[in-house]
Amino acid sequence: MTETPAALLGPAQIRALAERLGVRPTKTLGQNFVHDGGTVRKIVRAAGVQAGERVVEIGPGLGSLTLGLLETGASVVAVEIDPVLAAELPATVAAHQPDAVDRFELVLQDAMTVTELPGPPPVALVANLPYNVSVPVLLTFLERFDSLERVLVMVQAEVADRLAAPPGSRTYGVPSVKAAWYCSAHRAATVGRTVFWPVPNVDSALVSMTRREPPTTRASRVEVFAVVDAAFAQRRKTLRSALAAVTGDAVRTEEAIRAAGVDPTARGERLDVADFARVTEQLIEHGLSVAGPRERQR
Repeated sequence: MTETPAALLGPAQIRALAERLGVRPTKTLGQNFVHDGGTVRKIVRAAGVQAGERVVEIGPGLGSLTLGLLETGASVVAVEIDPVLAAELPATVAAHQPDAVDRFELVLQDAMTVTELPGPPPVALVANLPYNVSVPVLLTFLERFDSLERVLVMVQAEVADRLAAPPGSRTYGVPSVKAAWYCSAHRAATVGRTVFWPVPNVDSALVSMTRREPPTTRASRVEVFAVVDAAFAQRRKTLRSALAAVTGDAVRTEEAIRAAGVDPTARGERLDVADFARVTEQLIEHGLSVAGPRERQR
């Protein structure tokens, strides 16, 4: 009697699959594979994935989370950079969830270079993001795919804290502000190290994000983000000093900050995304460039 494959991958299956493919998880690609079915379903539940929805997954790896997403009845488009892993994913789906083959599509590409996805626009991003590129990839997808209504990502715990941090907190910084431009975010759960193979040296956490409208401003997102970068370039500097270093005009910079209703002696860590949008708008209205030297040369 032939045993029917389980709907999800377990520890033995993960290791056997990796061995057969000659895959050795690398730090370069940030590869840590989830091998616990309970954790996979926990992620899917936290993401609120429903049957019929279109979900994009980044870095599916051996397919653990992919199978969990397909199990809900959703359709999944997975973006994978590793050609060996990508080549095997359709076969993994066919073996473990044959009824879901028509709901799965694969894009073999670096997620940072993806500008379009096949099929209907995704409404959710659910992923175990590679630790080394988690924030750039997340912000890139939020920028390029405005169909995304919500996000549930597993990242390094420290990164999760930064993404969800409120103004004034110790971990508040550039990722916090830029993520807040697109979404409200909160840390949804902690994930133990033992559910991964290989076991990472850091803790992981889930971050849940819900799309919202960006601040109302005449400044562009690029201009606001340039001001955010400048404000946090040297965290201990006041806003006045940090931004004057970019604009080259301390007097008008202070005038612009005051016109935005912000204390020039405050530090960037005290401002929320709406504050940064107002400051940026006023800098522009005061005739000041908010682009750094590299941007001005372009």
